[in-house]
Amino acid sequence: MNSPILTSAQMRAAEGAAFARGIEVEALMDKAGAGVSQAVSKFFPNPGKCIVFAGKGHNAGDALVAAQCLRRRGWKIEVRVAFKESDCSELMRKKLENLRRRPPEILGTKPLETADLGVTLIELWADVADQLSAAQEAIAAEAYLETASRTVILDGLLGLGAKPPLRDPVRKACRHINQLREKKNVCVFAIDLPTGLDGESGQTDPNCVLADFTITIGFAKRGLVADGALNFVGRLEVAPLDDLRPTEKKPNEIVACAPALRQLLRRRKYDTYKNQFGRIGIVAGSKGFSGAAIMCSLGALRAGAGLVEVFVPEEIYEIVAAAAAPEAMVKPIKSYRDLLKEKIDVWALGPGLGKSRADEILELIEKAKQPMVVDADGLNILSGKVSTLKRCKGERLLTPHPGEMKRLFDNKKETRAKTATKFCRRFPVTLLLKGSRTIVCERDKPLSYNSTGNPGMATGGMGDILTGVCAGLVGQGLSLYDAARLGAWACGRAAEISIFRGQASEESLLPRDVLNYLGEGFNELHNSPV
Repeated sequence: MNSPILTSAQMRAAEGAAFARGIEVEALMDKAGAGVSQAVSKFFPNPGKCIVFAGKGHNAGDALVAAQCLRRRGWKIEVRVAFKESDCSELMRKKLENLRRRPPEILGTKPLETADLGVTLIELWADVADQLSAAQEAIAAEAYLETASRTVILDGLLGLGAKPPLRDPVRKACRHINQLREKKNVCVFAIDLPTGLDGESGQTDPNCVLADFTITIGFAKRGLVADGALNFVGRLEVAPLDDLRPTEKKPNEIVACAPALRQLLRRRKYDTYKNQFGRIGIVAGSKGFSGAAIMCSLGALRAGAGLVEVFVPEEIYEIVAAAAAPEAMVKPIKSYRDLLKEKIDVWALGPGLGKSRADEILELIEKAKQPMVVDADGLNILSGKVSTLKRCKGERLLTPHPGEMKRLFDNKKETRAKTATKFCRRFPVTLLLKGSRTIVCERDKPLSYNSTGNPGMATGGMGDILTGVCAGLVGQGLSLYDAARLGAWACGRAAEISIFRGQASEESLLPRDVLNYLGEGFNELHNSPV
């Protein structure tokens, strides 16, 4: 099932309907907290330190349940409470008391008698002098963080019902979270939404929490995908709650999540053969840009294409043929018009192509009857004659980055979502608009936001791989819309695995790292619950 994006009112209606069916608030809280802990463990499988910043309501309860689950996995927990316990909700106090007690089992590797199961509680509302001097607190915090294998923060201060502006003591707590993130490289997980962000509009308080990850409960909220919210929300993960059902049957906007995408990635029959998985034609590369053709072909191969043929100009044929993967067939061409006669199932056109033969490329885009993924210089050539898209003989998937999109369709002062929607209303294409929250749009389909990826992907060559991956998926029978959603998710997830399970950093991440971990990304989809 796709994960719809809900308004605040729709979310409250879904919760109200669940309560009317007899679902208890605590039951939802326990499932939400468990989902948050699973998300933390997904990115940080090895236990470390977890600091919970807790408010006084249900959002804090979710955070405390998550901390309890993490402690069973061997994490050391510190709770920083923003309010007096007497001011907190009854359910929040219950979860705090549960966390104080010794858990019945530990899922970490330490034996029970040697495991450190204590929970440190710091009351942020109290005068610092009543607990520690300012200097003592700074020294204690520094020592605490330096001994951690990895420290994460759970932002459980405010939930969906709260709106900016922030007030003390929550505002003070938010400042403290952001200071720890900036100075100590702590990773921040916001629960449901970052404190200080309006869940409806995406507008933020000046002291809004800067989250690296936002684990949204049940369904994504509209404000989380607003353009201005990106740097506060970070990586978006949905913690589903089966007891919550959206009131809208046909959502206009969705988030691409593993459970829904898994259904697109079917297991292969035992008697399958290569011709059933598509013959992909790569039209890419020019003098000085031979690597683009190679990376695009590798993307198609790693996505499961049955056969991959790479068509390059004669002047770079020897270079590409020598450097290409042995699984790909490299062929020289004199004219791109000749490709209209080739027996190809899906075309991938544009990476490193150059614009010296623009007329030939436009004719190929227009007249090829097969589905085609158009990227890079293919888009730049199209931008001079975008009306070509109305005359194409076959289906077209366009994969522009923001600069290429502006050249294609300069929709000034509009959001990315509105730009994509208007473009697809004007032209009969599928659009994959790249960015830190990649959008996939097609007429009469829900606008889909990708949830994976990281800033390390902001480097040349990532788009070449994505073009090949999408073409490879189309060759296996997926629609352009589904191939774009699945391709963006898989490439983004491979980039994440490269960093969180491999040896890469955001600075060192290369397109080849994404290629190396695509298999793990696909396997994760295969193994995810539906």
